[in-house]
Amino acid sequence: MNHYKNIFPFTAIIGQDNLKTALILAAVNPKIGGVLVRGEKGTAKSTAVRALSAVLPKMKRHAGCSFACDPERPEEGCAFCRSATSHDLIQQTIPVVILPLSATEDRVAGGMDFNLAVKSGCRVLAPGLLASAHRGILYVDEVNLLDDHIVDIILDAASSGENRIEREGMAFVHSSRFILVGTMNPEEGELRPQLLDRFGLCVDVRSEEDRDMRVNLMQLRDEFDQNPGSFMVKYSLKNRELAERIVSACSLLPDVVFPDYLKTLVVNLTTENNVAGHRADLTIEQAAKALAAFEGRSSVEVSDVKRVAEFALIHRRRDASPPPQDHDHQHDHPKDQNEKNGEDQNQEQDQSQEQDNTSDSEEPQNAKNPHEPEDDGSESDEPEENDGSENSRQAERQSVKDTIAEVGETFKVKKFSSTKDRIFRKGSGRRSRSRTATKQGRYVKSADNKGRGDIAFDATLRAAAPYQIQRKITGDSHLAVVLTAQDIREKIREKRIGNFLLFVVDASGSMGARGRMAASKGAIMSLLLDAYQKRDKVALVSFRRDEAVVNLPPTSSIELAARMLKDMPVGGKTPLSSGLIKGFDLIRNHLIREPDARPMMILITDGRANVSMTGEKPLPEALSFALKIATEERLTTLVVDPENQGPVTFGLARKLAESLTATYFKIDDLKADRLIDIIKEKQMLTG
Repeated sequence: MNHYKNIFPFTAIIGQDNLKTALILAAVNPKIGGVLVRGEKGTAKSTAVRALSAVLPKMKRHAGCSFACDPERPEEGCAFCRSATSHDLIQQTIPVVILPLSATEDRVAGGMDFNLAVKSGCRVLAPGLLASAHRGILYVDEVNLLDDHIVDIILDAASSGENRIEREGMAFVHSSRFILVGTMNPEEGELRPQLLDRFGLCVDVRSEEDRDMRVNLMQLRDEFDQNPGSFMVKYSLKNRELAERIVSACSLLPDVVFPDYLKTLVVNLTTENNVAGHRADLTIEQAAKALAAFEGRSSVEVSDVKRVAEFALIHRRRDASPPPQDHDHQHDHPKDQNEKNGEDQNQEQDQSQEQDNTSDSEEPQNAKNPHEPEDDGSESDEPEENDGSENSRQAERQSVKDTIAEVGETFKVKKFSSTKDRIFRKGSGRRSRSRTATKQGRYVKSADNKGRGDIAFDATLRAAAPYQIQRKITGDSHLAVVLTAQDIREKIREKRIGNFLLFVVDASGSMGARGRMAASKGAIMSLLLDAYQKRDKVALVSFRRDEAVVNLPPTSSIELAARMLKDMPVGGKTPLSSGLIKGFDLIRNHLIREPDARPMMILITDGRANVSMTGEKPLPEALSFALKIATEERLTTLVVDPENQGPVTFGLARKLAESLTATYFKIDDLKADRLIDIIKEKQMLTG
């Protein structure tokens, strides 16, 4: 219920005209289907929703009814209301039921009253929030963060107007018609498409940019905080006038006419925006009728349709499908054809360089000191002959080979998650399902009591049922159900939590060829965006020249990630061993803090190694480190090989994957729409 005693007046809210209009239309015509309010923090989203209840007309209900039954629909009322008289009627404001993110399934839908069941032996329903929201407003702040199974319950009730309870041996149905209002910050993740379409109207709100209005806003808020009562009296007349307009609009709404010629306009608007389904058409019609009624007109006009169309289409419009591309080269523009020929020639030259110099990676000490690392020819464009000192060679190498690859095209990632196990974990997130040690999450099964305090009432009663006759004969209890400690069962719950993804990226010279690093950066950025929405932790390690560095420590900051990825250089030798050790150090530190975690390391490299950490040959040294890393059973690893197909390939990345007991993929799989498939396939294989 609405627990806020002093609510900022609806008519005192500065600006946000679209938000206030959408809320009023939903109140005038509940057939619209509710309102979704999207916007950044501090834009009066919650304030406006809570203030709406103060201007809505009062409703009648029977005193003592737990389901807010409508006295004018006695056939839908509960047993209490069917036996009540007109003297039991009371008036109250429209309820604003606030659904907390931590709400459990039985708190939302309702369940058995366990105290009465134990004392009296009767199965009595304890109504949930959906019962309290009947004929009122169901308000969900941060609706995009709501658990999926709670969303499913709300969707069923919102679409059918009824809430069905089937649990603990009970089956009960009650009316649950409400205005669904949700607020969300898009920076924290998108809403499920199934729930998004259920909202009839959507409004994007932004902070006021006019300086005078911002100053006025501060003054009004200060005045309200200092004396809420006096401030509310000041705006009581405006609130009352608005309430009267809403009541009048509700009375006029059944008589409002929607001309046939406007239906063609509605269809044109929805088809032009590539809207799926027909809910948008119906929503525009109902919203336009509500707007006409609110303005005191009995017929809808073109301006009404155009005004509400944006509210109904902003969250439903889709981009048109791109036209099919013509792959026939003879239709290419001459300039484009020349550019393609140039790219093909560059690729052939790069591949020729790799084929001519790959032997250095396999046997890097052929005529040199075994402790001296040798550069790989494919990673260097510098001349073979250089009479200068080592410092001059390093300076030349840096000036020639350092490049900054652009961040490639980002994409919407596909769903992927870790496999489920029986470990209880804490934390929050939206990616992988796990058993949770808290009282949040979906109740999936029961188990013997371990002292967690989350009692499974149904399972406890079933465990005690076979012994009731014997206990009542031998005992002296006046309870209808006699329980012992051995009967207690606790709930096993599941919820989604975040993951830790670590990218270990080869940033040596060979990664700069053919846009490999740009594609890798685009994929990593896309995963970072998805990880931010799903509350994941992501880190990035790159290795080049003589060492590995942590480019991105474990974080969810998309701004920091963008800066790090944009400035990450490419060029130099390949210290593969250093990259493996640096990455595993991050994984090990994470597992020390969270022993039950299941991190994933994604290693992007061709497997070549020409820098040693211990003085051994670089490649055998790296394979030795890989074997040690593979002993960590909690770590899932995959290797993506950027080596191009050609007449001569060494398969060094495959050998590395075998040592890591990782799944191996070629570079062709490292495309924007395939990287997530790789991760998902790996999760399925490990499951």
